[in-house]
Amino acid sequence: MSDADGDGFHQDVFYADTDREPGADNVQFAGFDVQPVVFGVAVGVILLFVVVTLGVGEEAAGAAFQSIQDTIAEYLGWFYILCANVFIVVVLYFGLGKYGSIRIGGPTQETEFSDFSWLAMLFSAGMGIGLMFWSVGEPILHFDAPPYGEAGTAAAAETGMVATFFHWGIHPWAIYGIVALGLAFYAYNRGLPLTFRSLFWPLLGERIYGWPGHLIDILAIFATAFGLATSLGLGAQQVNAGVNVVSGEFLGSAIPVGTTVQVILIAIITAMAVVSVWAGLDKGVKRLSQLNVYLMLGLLGTILIVGPTVFIFETFVQTLGAYVATLPTLAFWTASYEGGSEGWQAGWTIFYWGWWIAWSPFVGMFIARISKGRTIREFVLAVLLLPALFSFFWMSAFGGTALHFELFTDQSIIEAVQADEAVAMFELFALLPLAILLSLVAIVLVVSFFVTSSDSGSLVLGSISEGGKDNATRPTRVSWAVFEGVIAAVLLIGGGLTALQTASIVTGLPFAVVLLLICYTLWVGLAKEHRLLQRDDVQRQLRQYQDQERPERSPGAAPTDDD
Repeated sequence: MSDADGDGFHQDVFYADTDREPGADNVQFAGFDVQPVVFGVAVGVILLFVVVTLGVGEEAAGAAFQSIQDTIAEYLGWFYILCANVFIVVVLYFGLGKYGSIRIGGPTQETEFSDFSWLAMLFSAGMGIGLMFWSVGEPILHFDAPPYGEAGTAAAAETGMVATFFHWGIHPWAIYGIVALGLAFYAYNRGLPLTFRSLFWPLLGERIYGWPGHLIDILAIFATAFGLATSLGLGAQQVNAGVNVVSGEFLGSAIPVGTTVQVILIAIITAMAVVSVWAGLDKGVKRLSQLNVYLMLGLLGTILIVGPTVFIFETFVQTLGAYVATLPTLAFWTASYEGGSEGWQAGWTIFYWGWWIAWSPFVGMFIARISKGRTIREFVLAVLLLPALFSFFWMSAFGGTALHFELFTDQSIIEAVQADEAVAMFELFALLPLAILLSLVAIVLVVSFFVTSSDSGSLVLGSISEGGKDNATRPTRVSWAVFEGVIAAVLLIGGGLTALQTASIVTGLPFAVVLLLICYTLWVGLAKEHRLLQRDDVQRQLRQYQDQERPERSPGAAPTDDD
């Protein structure tokens, strides 16, 4: 039985019973090839949001965003917290239980990437503008205003690092894991389009190609677009802060920090992303992503050398232990006895869970595309643990260095960070040797993440809006790159960081319900796959395939593992 025979066997036995092709209902015009309802409604609602936000003015929009954020946190904060924990339990159940041996892509699927390449790409998926923006600012802000305990103490420093680990630990990766596993299973094990409607095949059947499927994909577009816009807005704020520092040092006249400059930066960097999308610079984007990893490792290594090296490692080890010990309490903490999910809880945990849920279509689809051939067990363990551990060490290096200055020297960056979170990393660099070099590298990194996130996000949004087609047309991808920049700029104009946080929380709310349903539909699919794999006829065909694929041995050769 050849590889082609193996593929035919898998398709005959496991694929969903449908003749529909991805993009079968698409409409072609002016170079676009889109699903008309999904693309039209999504674009129309986004344009309406832009017009209304700009029309009501900055002050009114900012007040409205703050009110929405407070309302959701007060009445539905518990829902976000419960959902995030449900996703961890479900992912671990799939990975560590009887379904862990199921292979993504089918029982005969081979891996597309080496273990090293696959793990490296998982690491890269976990890095981005967020790690650059919050690695210094979050521990410092928690140290100055902890969720509990006395501020400015050693205990507050540990609390700040534990809270940062909590927000960047296994919870976000469980969310990504559910989405990635669902997309990979229904695309590669069931042969359905690589889009969110396919995840509801057990509930809807052929109706995934009707209005229920359109609604699901529209929600996925909203979550992805606004989740990306949040990251791009944070990136623009941080680039502005860095340019302010560097220009003041080299030009003698600092470029000001403000919304106007940030909108201009968004326009410039979005234009770079559009050029990349239009030119089809896949190799260029790939090399840029590799450059990101090298620059991050170089920046991390430099901090380890010029910073308090021993303190960084001690912080990592102690905080990791405290995180593991307090995780059950932190995971279910709703601040109910402190007045509910307002204040600290709303601005941090609720924002993060909404942000991760909004990011999950983007990151989940990326992880799904690179994970064919992996068993669910190795997929779950790798996705949950490895990127989180890298994030922990990154936060320990940058956040730990900042806390070292606060605890053991008379130098402090708290006031500057309170005034503007975006300056946190550059304020830290100012206290270290090679400050300008570190600042320049950080600016390049954030810009590079900005371009690659926009470009990759455009591919994901293009695929969803074109009915699950693998390669979206250039006009579709370019339009989404522009929309991402426009949304980010409008959110900054309409309320700055509060607006960015609100966008993630609001768009993440309905998509959290989608993820809960995905937990069920994925269980249905995995249970059916497990039953099929136990059938005698399927086992016979698998043995025949394995016998055909096993390399021949010469007479008298020692037995191999396959034997």
